[in-house]
Amino acid sequence: MSKKQKKRKLSLTYKPVGFVLSWAGGALAGLAFQKTWMAIRHEENAPDALDRDRGWGEVLFAAALQGAIFAVVRSAVDRSGAKAIERSTGVWPSPDASGRD
Repeated sequence: MSKKQKKRKLSLTYKPVGFVLSWAGGALAGLAFQKTWMAIRHEENAPDALDRDRGWGEVLFAAALQGAIFAVVRSAVDRSGAKAIERSTGVWPSPDASGRD
């Protein structure tokens, strides 16, 4: 099996693994956001966009913080999963951005 065929097969095999990692990362990010919000605002619930009693600044700050945490956690989880696959198989799980094999 050529390296290109192996990479294509691994990419298909990695999809369910990537899905599980993404789901777990989302759950982890949610917990991290709750803990961070509690530490910053000493409140259990962050404001929602439709929360009438919260101001624009507070709603937008909570959304920006949540988005940043989710992006960092997702990137860390995805990168860790890809590195683990590369270490165990010798092949990066997704096509190279430059188009090389």
